[in-house]
Amino acid sequence: MQHTVTEMIEHMSHSHEQISRILEGKRHVAVRMAQLVHALPDQHPGFGGFEELMDNSRAVTGSVVAYLNSIAELQESLAATLGAVMKEFAVEDEE
Repeated sequence: MQHTVTEMIEHMSHSHEQISRILEGKRHVAVRMAQLVHALPDQHPGFGGFEELMDNSRAVTGSVVAYLNSIAELQESLAATLGAVMKEFAVEDEE
């Protein structure tokens, strides 16, 4: 039983590693977009008008929100995985 639990933990660890790599890529995109927004001038931007500027700002905000949601999902996944593993160890200890 312990071998099965160990294999399960190894597979989950690998999948969490892949998720974290994806999140790292999303983080770089969100950081770069935030840097671009920060570099915009405060007055009279010449970026196709106010509406287009607002659309771009919404896109940046959406990327940041998506990144933060991905982090939250990763944390929930890790918590669920660790909860399941701890339950398995508790059952093994009782036996």
